[in-house]
Amino acid sequence: MYHEFIKPFPKDFLWGASTSAYQVEGAWDEDGKGPSVIDMGKHPEGTSDFKVASDHYHRYKEDIALFAEMGLKAYRFSIAWTRIYSKGIGEINEKGIAFYNDLINELLSHNIEPIVTMYHFDLPYALQEKGGWSNRETVDAYENYAKTLFKYFGDRVKYWLTINEQNMMTLHGAAIGTLDPNIENLQKELYQQNHHMLLAQAKAMKLCHEMCPNAKIGPAPNITSIYPVSSKPEDVLAASNFSSIRNWLYLDAAVFGRYNSIAWSYMEEKGYTPVIQEGDMEILKSGKPDFIAFNYYSTSTVAESKNDPSDKNSTGDQQIAIGEQGVYRGVSNPYLEKTEFGWEIDPIGFRSTLREINERYNLPLLVTENGLGAYDKLEEGDVVNDDYRINFLRKHIEQAKLAITDGVNLIGYCPWSAIDLVSTHQGFSKRYGFIYVNRDEFDLKDLRRIKKKSFYWYKDVIESNGEKI
Repeated sequence: MYHEFIKPFPKDFLWGASTSAYQVEGAWDEDGKGPSVIDMGKHPEGTSDFKVASDHYHRYKEDIALFAEMGLKAYRFSIAWTRIYSKGIGEINEKGIAFYNDLINELLSHNIEPIVTMYHFDLPYALQEKGGWSNRETVDAYENYAKTLFKYFGDRVKYWLTINEQNMMTLHGAAIGTLDPNIENLQKELYQQNHHMLLAQAKAMKLCHEMCPNAKIGPAPNITSIYPVSSKPEDVLAASNFSSIRNWLYLDAAVFGRYNSIAWSYMEEKGYTPVIQEGDMEILKSGKPDFIAFNYYSTSTVAESKNDPSDKNSTGDQQIAIGEQGVYRGVSNPYLEKTEFGWEIDPIGFRSTLREINERYNLPLLVTENGLGAYDKLEEGDVVNDDYRINFLRKHIEQAKLAITDGVNLIGYCPWSAIDLVSTHQGFSKRYGFIYVNRDEFDLKDLRRIKKKSFYWYKDVIESNGEKI
């Protein structure tokens, strides 16, 4: 749709940027923090672990000062569950509470709105040893953890995100590193884990409204438009299949408190349906999100299933549709460019995704990840010319503005990432940040912070409320 008049971004728009605890903090075993599944997991050969990361734990004041200089209105970060409860349950770690209190207060002193992700892949390892999300006791542990966060931080945090990319943990747990390698009947078990996460999320949303009446809470899946490779009806049907399995299963449960019918039919056909205990559906219905947060990097394109092994078609990266026999076939989109990591670049798909979610759920939308991973080069004079990142983000912001003109209720945009950090399965060399951290995969160097060209560009974007891009 063409518009003669393009609407501006709202005056109180949350221009922000994002990180997660295990990817940026470091200090993995300091001050009472226990190990998480990420800490205990295997790392791809040649990539950094998360023990030091960007050392944000020790340098958060310096980092937040830079965020303030960039003009951030919001900072989306996650709390490490194992900093609050070293074993997921039991005794509260006061030093963990103190760290996040200090972090939140530092943000507020710079007029930066904290947007808190409660759980970002890093399940306490002690809970994993008891079955992780396969064990219903983890639902209770998460509810108790949520209660603690609301008690200690709910007076200052207005925006809460329940679970980051729950759909990616279900669909691509192996790539992320959250999968228990000992699980039998893997897919069925993953959908059982997903059911437990949905219950935990609903309990947290209900609890938030009871304990923090002035706060807002919502889910944070990875959502994207799914294209059929052609107008052939079978291809369109395949796209509908994958969209329900990848996207709507998670948001229908979060918003409506019910399972998506196509996704449920798929689980029945494959033998993946979870055990649903008496009262579970009432729990799902009791959690009402105030907004939908979501991560967007690229669209997916699919074709009719050939119902043979050729349906699987990719590296298995979490952003690429890999296909499933008898359901859909993953294909490349010939109309899109790719990043150097093979991710398709689709700003118009961003607008399409925003419109789809807006029309389907009629809730405010908050973008909590969108960005470009690249091999940034530090040049002489502490210069990082990341024009490719600027171009990527500019095109997506332009499409966000068009989506707002289309009628989408978009309240904020928090690209990935505020500062360089360890990519979940591609190490430190794959950089996303507006701020360069002077280290590589294994040489920590001096961890100096250096403002990239995109830092100054995004500063202008924020100052102009999206007019100057």
